[in-house]
Amino acid sequence: MELITTQLGKQYAKGHWGLRGFSLRFQPGIIGLLGPNGAGKSTLMRMLATVSRPSAGSITWNGVDAVSAPDGLRAVLGYLPQDFGLYPNLTAVEFLEYIAAIKGLSRTSARVRIDALLESLALTEARKRPLGGFSGGMRQRVGIAQALLNDPQILIVDEPTVGLDPEQRVSFRSLLTDLAGNRIVILSTHIVSDVEATASDLAIINHGRLLRHAAPEAILAEVVGRVWEWTVSSSELQGARQRYLISNTIRRTDGVQLRVISDGAPHPSARSATPTLEDAYLAVIQEMRLGPAA
Repeated sequence: MELITTQLGKQYAKGHWGLRGFSLRFQPGIIGLLGPNGAGKSTLMRMLATVSRPSAGSITWNGVDAVSAPDGLRAVLGYLPQDFGLYPNLTAVEFLEYIAAIKGLSRTSARVRIDALLESLALTEARKRPLGGFSGGMRQRVGIAQALLNDPQILIVDEPTVGLDPEQRVSFRSLLTDLAGNRIVILSTHIVSDVEATASDLAIINHGRLLRHAAPEAILAEVVGRVWEWTVSSSELQGARQRYLISNTIRRTDGVQLRVISDGAPHPSARSATPTLEDAYLAVIQEMRLGPAA
């Protein structure tokens, strides 16, 4: 089971490339696609889901060209786009039955699958309510359910935890972990904690380019010895922001505690700190903006 992109690119109007030269091998497990808003993640997701055609490069599924012959990939695909539309007058069950029919599920298997998904996503009590009355978080969970209806071999989820409360987010992360194994799960997000909790493989993207592809531990190793905690006064905060990459600030009675990413100690009073994945992610993004010498 293998999904491969080779020098994949998407060009929009006026010569703008939303994605360019993107080569990556997707294998079973959870791969986190991490990048800021506008980095090109959704552009990549739409091409992998065969919704949008590439302007350059190729996508292959188990050795078959998925651009010229997309049906094989579509048959094993589950996709939750970032902007997911619902039919407001349908109930949750009616909507999922409709999607199941489109995906070719039999009525009997669809009914069993829908009941199980509604229960796992805490939607059983709302199954007969029109979708137009659902909250944003509930609509997102219905979107997750439709992506899982055909028990896909490839599951693509684009910003899936937007609109979910903390408890629902934890539940969804657990669901993704359970789904991994003999399945390719592509989790696209700008929320580092979502990737940190689930992904065994990480790809960082910005401005349409793949910046890093490695295990989270390997990316974390890049900032070992480069993360510092340093307390400054409120009046010194702006100057520190201009000079250093700051990943976090905490107001305290003795000033503002900064979390600084720097090759050397920003001040004699600064102390070394254990790096987090967010520190490593910000360092990769900053390196692209300023160049490796920075």
